[in-house]
Amino acid sequence: MQEGKRQTGTSLTRRQFVQAGSLAALSIGAVSNLSVQADGAAMFRNLGAGHIGVKATQVQAMELAARHGFEGVNVHLSDLEAMTKAQRAEFVASMRAKNLRWGSSGLSVDFRKGDQEFRSSLAKLPAQAAVLAEVGATRVSTWLTPGHATLTYRQNFELHRQRLAEAGRILKDHGLRLGLEYVGPKTSRDRSRFHFIHTQVELMELIEAIGTGNVGILLDSYHWHTSHGTAEDLAKLTNELVVDVHVNDAQPGIEIDALQDLKRALPCSTGVIDLKTYMTALTRMNYDGPVTIEPFDQELNAMEDDAAVAKTKAALDKTFALLA
Repeated sequence: MQEGKRQTGTSLTRRQFVQAGSLAALSIGAVSNLSVQADGAAMFRNLGAGHIGVKATQVQAMELAARHGFEGVNVHLSDLEAMTKAQRAEFVASMRAKNLRWGSSGLSVDFRKGDQEFRSSLAKLPAQAAVLAEVGATRVSTWLTPGHATLTYRQNFELHRQRLAEAGRILKDHGLRLGLEYVGPKTSRDRSRFHFIHTQVELMELIEAIGTGNVGILLDSYHWHTSHGTAEDLAKLTNELVVDVHVNDAQPGIEIDALQDLKRALPCSTGVIDLKTYMTALTRMNYDGPVTIEPFDQELNAMEDDAAVAKTKAALDKTFALLA
């Protein structure tokens, strides 16, 4: 992800439609069992509604995911925060009944802004992390801007190290992992005077420097491709390091260094990115988390919700079929 991208888990709606009906009752004490259900399982097809232009609430996203055969759905934190404990318990009961697992939540901390904004948002994180832990979610993800107008690489690295370590420690206290995504396209970092992290190797240096033990990588096939990533790079990753995964393809007929971050394609639609190698690497590391599409596809964004979700699921199925 990158500045200007849609927020994960938006609660806005594209159209008004009927809220899901009554949810099955569940005791609060049983909510944490959802994370047990996910432990040790294989990677799964996950719906990130906002990533495909579907502006759904948490309940609506769950219903769309279940209706179209997804196995997981991203967290809409603001919606969960607005629920009472009893309502969250009922929601998790419905997710369990539909055999859905949690994908990832976006990180709400404003670590890219000034110190006041950072401190103000960080102060809210313990309560937010408690909500995520309560419902059994375990993964939080965000992206790194690949450049800065005034901070040199070293200055920016230290700022990220300090701030993300603080956020990471709070998340760790609640059993949560944080995935960081590097942004690969050269066209993105070239907008800034000073370049910053845009490769897997550089990101791993930051993760090591953060040192909290619960910070890893949000791996995106588009950024792997545009950063000139290799199969050898992927082979260095483990399930313990990979927190979240995105799959996308690239537009054809464009040199790698000319590709734009916000102009991608559905996976397996163009054949530009070597997704077989990418998916095989995930299998070899026994990755057990969500696999989500984030294509920034204008045609997909313009479709009706159900049609967009169905097309996304078909692309995910084709991607997973590469492992057959």
